[in-house]
Amino acid sequence: MPAMDTIYSLDLSYNCVPMSFVIKTMEEIDRQLGGIADTPHRHNYYTVIWSYTATGKHIIDFNEYPIRPNDVFFVSPEQVHQVITDPSPTGYVILFTPEFLEKNSIREDFIANLKLFQKSDETPPLPLTQTMIGPLKIFADQMMSAFRSENDLRFETVGAYLKLFLIECNGHCSISGLANIQSIDAGKTIVKNFKTIVEKHFTTWHQVKDYAGALFVSPNYLNEVIKSAMHTSAKDYIQNRIILEAKRMAVFTGKSSKEIGFDLGFEDPSHFSKFFKANTRQSLQQFKQTASK
Repeated sequence: MPAMDTIYSLDLSYNCVPMSFVIKTMEEIDRQLGGIADTPHRHNYYTVIWSYTATGKHIIDFNEYPIRPNDVFFVSPEQVHQVITDPSPTGYVILFTPEFLEKNSIREDFIANLKLFQKSDETPPLPLTQTMIGPLKIFADQMMSAFRSENDLRFETVGAYLKLFLIECNGHCSISGLANIQSIDAGKTIVKNFKTIVEKHFTTWHQVKDYAGALFVSPNYLNEVIKSAMHTSAKDYIQNRIILEAKRMAVFTGKSSKEIGFDLGFEDPSHFSKFFKANTRQSLQQFKQTASK
């Protein structure tokens, strides 16, 4: 194997057979790729990467995070990411589709209620302590064993251990505190619903008042809750989501700046260009050239 970094580009298959769930070791993937470099990519399924001893860097939606031993990364469908490891990594890579969850009686809102997978926020890894490693290693090994077995109910077994793995990880995520229990519950509901609505409407709704109206709260109250829970304003969250999608489209489509702006709800191309540059300090073309490198 060439003594060089490995860049992961994963497909949801095992032994060339399409699957709705796959678990592999980082060693397997390292052997398969043989150090062949790839470009940033995205998938239509969830990805969990546990760097057991691996080191390197992980770029998610154009943000770079160091990979350290016993970091766990959670990548949502459509997020742009690139994993670059130093030679001889060890760890686990778990891939699964929303359909896999449904088929194995895991509720549709299970992932949404976790604090692990973010569609557009910062997505730093979950660092594991020694006490956290034991249970998660058991769940990962049981998933691996069941996945490779010939048992008729192997995917039901895999689904059960996947759920336990994610619940265990979720229990160790930090929670942003609000003033009291009632405000925590209310805030969590508003934040969750706000993020869901933004995903549905960010290409057409650009104003905080649009989302506040849909949530039956005032724009000021919505902004207060979002700032308290997410340390950013509602306006900035909306604008950051638009910018992220513009970056994704710039990298993964052949569309012009005008076409991308139109798709994102900007009828005036010059307005979109000013909006992008004001938020990124570079033009879309300059970003494209930088990303291509």
